[in-house]
Amino acid sequence: EVQFVESGGGLVQAGGSLRLSCTASGFSFDDYVIGWFRQVPGTGTEREAVSCFNSGDNSAYYGDSVKGRFTISLDIPKKTAYLEMNNLKPEDTAVYHCVVDPQCQLAEWERYGVDYWGKGTLITVSS
Repeated sequence: EVQFVESGGGLVQAGGSLRLSCTASGFSFDDYVIGWFRQVPGTGTEREAVSCFNSGDNSAYYGDSVKGRFTISLDIPKKTAYLEMNNLKPEDTAVYHCVVDPQCQLAEWERYGVDYWGKGTLITVSS
């Protein structure tokens, strides 16, 4: 069973920074990748894939709306991924869910979902 411990959410002013952490267990990085998607609570909006890290080739992937502002990294021994978020904007306000999935296919995450995801942590960016 894949389990998640997510942290780092909170309230920040526009232009500020936050770092999310996700410690996941119950799977192997030989078979899975790790990342985040986000969803605005209470609106029924679709999930938006944010970022993914593939330890197989050390590749990082980002959604168009966060490229150049967010950076994902992975500490494999700790099984912990980090998402550094800079220059935050009010439109980044959402619940950020940590994801474990077989591939970093961000479009597929949005269209079909992911295999495993955490309960999420709320980030609120005030203007």
